[in-house]
Amino acid sequence: MRFKKGDLVKVIAGDEKGRKGHILKVFPKTGKVIVEKVHMIKKHAKPTQQNPQGGIITMEAPIDASNVMLFNEKLNAVSKPVYQVREGRRIRVCKKSGDEL
Repeated sequence: MRFKKGDLVKVIAGDEKGRKGHILKVFPKTGKVIVEKVHMIKKHAKPTQQNPQGGIITMEAPIDASNVMLFNEKLNAVSKPVYQVREGRRIRVCKKSGDEL
């Protein structure tokens, strides 16, 4: 999985194409990510002690990791993350600009 929690990404395919947001959660086994305010769904919740009313909750649903790309704010463009070895450490670097992520 080339994405991490907190990365700024842009959706490149699907109904939400063109939207940007930070990654909230990553699921490496299934290859999916949850991006804030992207792919919102409505879920019916039973009343609980934390939510005595119950009702309909709006929340983010996972989308496939292949439908998002890393967004570089300096370049204002999408880019792939590349791994490089610097000073004996393996770090993620933006492919277009060379900036450390």
